[in-house]
Amino acid sequence: MNEEKKSKQGRNPKNDPAVFRYTVRFTAEEHARFLAMYEQAGVYAKAIFIKARVFDEIFKVMKVDKTLVDYYTQLSAFHAQFRAVGVNYNQTVKELKSHFSEKKAMALLYKLEKQTVELAALSRQIISLTQEFQQQWSQKSV
Repeated sequence: MNEEKKSKQGRNPKNDPAVFRYTVRFTAEEHARFLAMYEQAGVYAKAIFIKARVFDEIFKVMKVDKTLVDYYTQLSAFHAQFRAVGVNYNQTVKELKSHFSEKKAMALLYKLEKQTVELAALSRQIISLTQEFQQQWSQKSV
């Protein structure tokens, strides 16, 4: 009767367990090369990396240049700030019209207009830099 009631503890056994093991020894230089290749592959285990090399699976290397990522995020943040200035611009014009005399408002609007021309030029520069960045660094399918 005891044999009929088996407890279901532990892992389920694998259908085809990997039981064969091999040992490889590297020199210091070979080990450094191996680690560099392993890190470039981006796999989570060295054993999986070695199996892939032995059985000629595709070796993919993905490199991420942190400076490009930083550049792109800073450019995006700057563009977001630029758009926020546009909202403030509309609010400023409304306030100038309602709180100042026409002559004073026109003088202040003239100064604001000069700054707006500079911002428009800066916006064109942001857009051209972004397009240049995308053309130069976008990944192309082979």
